Amino acid sequence: MSPAAQKRAAQSHAAQGQAPDPACLEPRLTTVRGAENTIGELWDCLGVQTRAATGNLVALTERTHLKKVEAALAGLQGRYAGRQIIGVLEGSDVVEVQVSLVPQEGGRYVERLVLEADEEQLRGAILPLLRPATLNYIWWAAERRPGGPLLAELTELADKVICDSLTLEICPGRHYALADLGWPRLSGWREALAQVFDRPEAARQLPGLHELHLTYAGQNALPAQLFGAWVADTLGWPHLDAVLIESEDCGRENSDLCRAELLGPDARFVLEADEGGTLHTHAEWPEGSFQTSMHLRRMTLAAGLAEALADVHSYPAFERAWARVHAEDAWRSGQETG
Repeated sequence: MSPAAQKRAAQSHAAQGQAPDPACLEPRLTTVRGAENTIGELWDCLGVQTRAATGNLVALTERTHLKKVEAALAGLQGRYAGRQIIGVLEGSDVVEVQVSLVPQEGGRYVERLVLEADEEQLRGAILPLLRPATLNYIWWAAERRPGGPLLAELTELADKVICDSLTLEICPGRHYALADLGWPRLSGWREALAQVFDRPEAARQLPGLHELHLTYAGQNALPAQLFGAWVADTLGWPHLDAVLIESEDCGRENSDLCRAELLGPDARFVLEADEGGTLHTHAEWPEGSFQTSMHLRRMTLAAGLAEALADVHSYPAFERAWARVHAEDAWRSGQETG
C-alpha cells in the first residue's frame, strides 16, 4: 500500500472509530538525518494532520535496562513529553535510529526514537533530534557514571535533570531543576511524619528531639540519607551526626525505608513499615501517647518519574537535603551505602 493510500485508510478508520493500520505503528529504522522525514511518514500513515509540539524527554540507559525504561516511559501515557529519545549506551559502527509512534490512552501517540551508540556518538546524534522551542527533560537512567561531555552538554539545554544524583555526584544547576527518583519514593514517609506533628501536643515535643535512627532494606542507603537530612534540616539540627542509618532485613524492596525513630529525653516517635506496605506510628511522652496507621502508596518507576516531571521547578527541600548529604562525607563514611 502506498503512503497516500495508507493515509486515506487511516483517516477512514479514524472516522469510523476503528483501530489504525498496524503497519503505521511498526518501528522503522532510519538515520539521524532521515528521522524527521520518517516521523512525518508515520504521522501521515495514521492520518494525523496536527500534533502538539510538547516537550522532549531524553533517557540515557544501558541495553540491560532498556525494557524497564521503555515501560516507565509508557506509564507516563503521553504526559509531559510528546517526543521520547532513548539513548542506549552501547558502541556501534553506524548510528541507526529506530522510530515509532507509541499509542497512549485517549487516542494519543508519542514519538519514540531509540539510538544505540557510545557517548561520543550520541553527542552528535541527540541534539539534532530535539524538538526546538519546548521543554527538555534529561533522565540519566544508566548505572554507569557519565564518562564524557554528553550529559554536561545535555544539561546545558535541560529544564530538568532526573538522576541518581548523589551516586553520580550531579549537582543542582542554576539553569535547570534537579530531581532524584529516590525523593518521590520518600513522599509517603515525609507526609506521615508531618502528620504526626500536626497534633499540637506532639508538636510541643519537637524542641526536645535530638536523635534519629533509620533503617532501610537492601544495600542502597541514599534514600535513607536524603530522608535523614530532610528531617535534620526541618528540625534545624546543625549537623547530621545525630542521624544513625543502618541496613535491615525487613522484607521491603531495596532502598525502601523500614523504620524511623525520633528520640528525645522523654519522647519517642516511631514509624515502622510492615511487609504489606502499611506504615504504623507509635508516639509516647510523659503526658500522653497515640498510635496510627496509614497505607504507603507503592511508588512504581513510572509513578516516580511522573512525579519528577510534574513540575519543571526545583524542590528547595530536596536541594537542601541533597546539599547536606553531599557536604558531610564523614557522616556517610562507615555506613552501608551499597
